Amino acid sequence: MESLKPYFEPLENLLGKGGVRKDIVFILISAAALLASFFASDSLPIDPAWLAVLLCGVPIVIEAVIALVTEFDVKADLLVSIALIAALAVGQFFAAGEVAVIMQLGGLLEELTVGRAQRGIRKLVELTPRTARVVGENGEEREIAADDVQLGALVRVLPGETVPVDGVVVSGNTSIDESAVTGEPMPQDKQPGSEVSSGTSNQFGAIDVRATRPGQDSSIQRMARLVQSADAGKAKIVRLADRWATWIVVGALTAAVAVYMVTGEILRAVTVLVVFCPCSLVLATPTAIVAAIGNATKHGFLVKEGDALERLARVKCAIFDKTGTITEGKPQVSAVIPCGVNALCQTRLYTLLASAELRSEHPLGRAVVRCARAEGVDLREPSAFEMKPGLGVIAEIDGEHVAVGNVALMSESGLSVALWECESLASHRDAGDTIAYIAVDGKAAGAVALSDTVRRESRHTVRQVRESGVQPVLLTGDNEAASRTVADAAGILEFSASCKPEDKMRYIERTEREGTPCVMIGDGINDAPALKRAFVGIAVGGVGSDVAVEAADLVIVNGGISEVPHLLALSRQMIRRIKANLTFSMALNFAAIILAFLAVLDPVSGALVHNCGSVFVIVNSAFLLRWSPKRLA
Repeated sequence: MESLKPYFEPLENLLGKGGVRKDIVFILISAAALLASFFASDSLPIDPAWLAVLLCGVPIVIEAVIALVTEFDVKADLLVSIALIAALAVGQFFAAGEVAVIMQLGGLLEELTVGRAQRGIRKLVELTPRTARVVGENGEEREIAADDVQLGALVRVLPGETVPVDGVVVSGNTSIDESAVTGEPMPQDKQPGSEVSSGTSNQFGAIDVRATRPGQDSSIQRMARLVQSADAGKAKIVRLADRWATWIVVGALTAAVAVYMVTGEILRAVTVLVVFCPCSLVLATPTAIVAAIGNATKHGFLVKEGDALERLARVKCAIFDKTGTITEGKPQVSAVIPCGVNALCQTRLYTLLASAELRSEHPLGRAVVRCARAEGVDLREPSAFEMKPGLGVIAEIDGEHVAVGNVALMSESGLSVALWECESLASHRDAGDTIAYIAVDGKAAGAVALSDTVRRESRHTVRQVRESGVQPVLLTGDNEAASRTVADAAGILEFSASCKPEDKMRYIERTEREGTPCVMIGDGINDAPALKRAFVGIAVGGVGSDVAVEAADLVIVNGGISEVPHLLALSRQMIRRIKANLTFSMALNFAAIILAFLAVLDPVSGALVHNCGSVFVIVNSAFLLRWSPKRLA
């Protein structure tokens, strides 16, 4: 059968041309033809319903034949085609046209639902500029295609322009509007060393950006590839409906033959075929899934698999990573603590600390400078600076020799860490904070405690997850003290510290063997195995964690977890809608068959009743687009 596919490709391409606009035009023309057939067919030489059959019915028949011949794929189109041909054979032209038009209308509504579901993410893709301004070694600017920008290239972005690549700011200061990518409404200040993402808007000030993810590897382009996978057709529950449709084809033919043998009336048999068309049954599931995908998209999620939402409705345990998921993922200064024989006042100590770290490339050093600037600390440019990898920094500030670093750096300077011991410092160490020691002119002067702050929404989110019947658990590679502090702050009762990636996987495997499906929520490379292994994987921060995004089933685009309870509730509501759609579809089919057997329905009225059911199913599913649980609103 596969060898026949090339012969049908030109026909399939022809049928696919024109898109939604063509379908709308054909449906409108066909509907007008049906009206003319209903009111004036006797006065015309040819029944106008034939136009509806040609425009809407013939494509259905052709697609059914192609699927049957090339793949032996028995689905809804085959039964619809049989019903069309049977209605035409007994002269029921209006019934044939009506079935064709309403089937195409149902397909159009589904297509529009899918389009609406993905429109929000497509806007992100369209934000990527087609060109980039590359700066050469001689300082000369040249404009090239954004896809042609090479790794490490220097790209200049002027005020009002869209950033064409992911990269790091090399020079210039500005404010970037990241709302289209992250959902953050406030512009973010950027200076040398700051990361910027493609698709974001430069508000003011020219900046030079060193490309770290150019072309097809940029944030927006990777999201574009995710959009392509947001297809409800991949869901297992959709394939189940297809299998039902196959059996219904057989059942419809059997029922039609049985009715004809009992009644001897071909018209009743044709009516059975018309009302038995599994239109609403086949539409019941994918329309609900794509509408739920649309709802999830509006709430900041990329759904890579429709099946993920169906699985999410069954989870009983939510496993959270700590860093970047429950916490912000950015170190913050918890306290600047004067202590030691040369203890300084806190203001002076903070000034020396942040000034010494001003040229540091270490994440903790950058965090100190960031926090100091935010708090208005008076920073001084160091007259001398030395970065000691793995130890800390040494700098000259206003004639004073300042060393900031770990125990090893202090030991190298001949200082014992016992010189810094005090009650305040011990409490921060017990809480799991990272401690850096500060020495001024060779004497202990104080210390700085840094921690990863818990997201503001974490505690509220965890409480809502627990209220929905899902047990929250914290798995982290951090130490016991830091893990306990974060778990307590977020309201998580069960946690496990010092977890390696394989430990997280083993926890999930053990939990699911006990009959508790898990959803894993994480953001880092170390979370990828667990995201892949869990019943459902949700990656946090869709534009920054490549490996995690690839491993996950869903992606949180805005980087926050506040909408996770909404997603859990939405998945369960989606399943309820699917079950209601399937129940309604089957009940309507069997009721229509009985009425057709009793000659209450003829092919025309049978087609109307049955296909109105399809429209009802689509409308019922479409309500999911704007659905929101009242208790979470």
